[in-house]
Amino acid sequence: MPKVVHFEIPAENPERAADFYRKVFGWKIEKWDGPIDYWIVMAGEDDEPGINGAIHENKTFKSVVNTIAVDSVDDCLERVIQAGGKVLIPKGTVAKVGYVAFAEDVEGNAFGMLQSDPSAR
Repeated sequence: MPKVVHFEIPAENPERAADFYRKVFGWKIEKWDGPIDYWIVMAGEDDEPGINGAIHENKTFKSVVNTIAVDSVDDCLERVIQAGGKVLIPKGTVAKVGYVAFAEDVEGNAFGMLQSDPSAR
């Protein structure tokens, strides 16, 4: 069964938000070395329960977005549409990570899907 594996916190100022979450929760947060303003959040050690996530500049989503690990983004997007949801951001590639897409459920909640593939380019 697919599980939530990642969260994303949208922010007008990701650096300011990162500082806030460091101070409040003691999270380890580092700027990602990629083409977008994206900050990786390590919310706990790998052997502790819970998930890690990110803080990023985002004007599309105004609430936290959970990302769910799936075997196939394409198949999952088809099921979203069949179940009455809609695609918000079609399938895209994150180099060396895999494929992602974002959708909205029938109640208006946004969520992401991640198909892991370290060979993705």
